[in-house]
Amino acid sequence: MPAGSCTNPAPPGTSYRPGATFSGANPMSENSPDLEDDTGIYESGLPGFLGTIDEIIAKVEAFMLAVGVILMAINTCVNVIARYVFGEGLFFSGEINRILIILITFAGIGYAARHGRHIRMSAIYDAIPVKGRKVLMIIIALFTSVVMFFLCYHSFEYIQTLYSRGRILPALGFEIWWIYIWVPIGFAITGIQYFLTAIKNFTSKDVYLSTGVVDGYADTESEV
Repeated sequence: MPAGSCTNPAPPGTSYRPGATFSGANPMSENSPDLEDDTGIYESGLPGFLGTIDEIIAKVEAFMLAVGVILMAINTCVNVIARYVFGEGLFFSGEINRILIILITFAGIGYAARHGRHIRMSAIYDAIPVKGRKVLMIIIALFTSVVMFFLCYHSFEYIQTLYSRGRILPALGFEIWWIYIWVPIGFAITGIQYFLTAIKNFTSKDVYLSTGVVDGYADTESEV
């Protein structure tokens, strides 16, 4: 077969460079630029000190999620093995999973905000011009940031109420307010993230869903 020819024809509608070969593999491979990879080292698009804050928050979020998921998996597996091998599960396993679910949930809302993964109702948003979308995105980000800080404040008050009542976890034996400490932290991280998103939209010509996710379809940006 002549050099540079295709071993298999390209799938219908698939563009390719001259000389490229196809072996029947899915064109959306793991190296495709159309697939976003959230597993690499995060680099903030914000300038100076704001960029440093953004990267620190990203590391905190990633650490909390990773530790939470790993510990929950280990705890669940050990509990299942103990129940079926020794006939009795770990009496504190349910409370540990309860703690970790709270941790993962409220660390996850900040992570989702950072990567533009929260559900959006965009029918009206998509119908307006780019400048209008930028203004609307700034308003949305600032309003969401205010709501997150509002919830952070009230969750902190809730923790104070639990602290004053002195309730404890039956199995683990420590005060219950400790397990909710992640709630205001998660709301605060998410509020900061949306505030930084508003700043990013103020300082950039593109429309950003988060500090690193552009609202569009260009090949050079991480987009949704």
